Amino acid sequence: MNASSLHVLVVGGGIGGLALAQGLRKSGVSVAVYERDLHRDDRLQGYRIHINPQGSRALHELLPPESFAAFTATAGHGGNEFRFYDEKMRELLHLDEAITTGGARSPEDGHHGVSRITLRQVLLAGLDGHVRYGKRFERYERTPDGRVTAFFEDGTSATGDVLVGADGGNSRVRRQYLPHAQRVQTGVVTIVGKYALTPEARRALPAEFLRGPASVMPPRDHGMFIAPHEFAPAAAGAIGSDDPALAPGALFDNTTPYVFWAFAAKREAYRAGRALEDLDGAGLHDLARAMTASWSPRLRALVEGTDTSTVTLIPITTSVPVDAWAATNVTLLGDAIHSMTPFRGIGANTALRDARHLHDALVAVARGERPVVPAIGGYEERMRDYGFAAVRASLKTAMMTVSGNPVGRFFGKTAFRAFNAMPAVKRKVFAGFGDA
Repeated sequence: MNASSLHVLVVGGGIGGLALAQGLRKSGVSVAVYERDLHRDDRLQGYRIHINPQGSRALHELLPPESFAAFTATAGHGGNEFRFYDEKMRELLHLDEAITTGGARSPEDGHHGVSRITLRQVLLAGLDGHVRYGKRFERYERTPDGRVTAFFEDGTSATGDVLVGADGGNSRVRRQYLPHAQRVQTGVVTIVGKYALTPEARRALPAEFLRGPASVMPPRDHGMFIAPHEFAPAAAGAIGSDDPALAPGALFDNTTPYVFWAFAAKREAYRAGRALEDLDGAGLHDLARAMTASWSPRLRALVEGTDTSTVTLIPITTSVPVDAWAATNVTLLGDAIHSMTPFRGIGANTALRDARHLHDALVAVARGERPVVPAIGGYEERMRDYGFAAVRASLKTAMMTVSGNPVGRFFGKTAFRAFNAMPAVKRKVFAGFGDA
């Protein structure tokens, strides 16, 4: 292989795959993305994503300056405070922005709440001609000269020097490359919804809900995460405002401020009377209302005031960490290798971190500084370390959220109240809480 002619095939046009493609294009490395969606506007759905400093630094490195500026301009705002409550909405712990983030930061080192839909539009900007739509990956084969050919269900194929599986938790690339790497059900199931922040709706909510995320800790079995998502006046229409496909009705979380909520419990804790997957939005909404019936009226108002069309079910899965494997010119990033629960809010940031490190490895190959397999091996060694650590931390948080141990939950709440009463200790113990 002539290093200067390196060509990279990326299977999957999600956050990590597109960020990698943006970085390679910016660095002058040939790249093509193969996406199963038929059009760039097929994914008009999603929820708020928290981009932490790791993700921000990756985007700053990988995106051209104008795209990074678009990312920061279209990010939502809702504060970086974090609160913990019990189900009666008694405050257990309040972490102000000075604790969670260390105060004001530059955009490339900061925290951003962003619509998943908007972020994808930013990541697609400038990639016309580099993204092939309607390409559902089927398999890959090695060529006699050591390159790799990807085959797609429509009968087409593509050959490159490196194949990157960025095709999500159900990755077909992983299934062929690392068939022993599993993704399993955790037993945790969430009902999620969006509470639209109309003027009337705002008055029904506690003001604290608009100042940053919060976690609700009932005595046992379940929990709820809450996060506001608002926009600067010019942000909502900054991307796609002239595209009929991106009209406000289609892009609810791209144009309308809202509070996102996620109610979590183990599957057996729900009293649904039938399979959760058989319930529509209205049925799930009724179930969430029933499960929170004894909660504070201020918390119930959030669930009860939610449009049922925004309510959906998300069974929580996780990857199972695997031992090191021998590096080749096929590799993986993001959920394709270290799919994790959403309970730490770090999945997208870990995928962006992957994209940044893999980009650096592939640029070194293109410049003739390293052979391709050792370069990818170095990336994979690093990625396995922080990626599977994130998987374990995320799963631990998920299990704590739905723990059926009332004694453990009681002592956890007691510790939070104690920290809350000692500001100096609280600042020391929780410094940088939002950076994780």
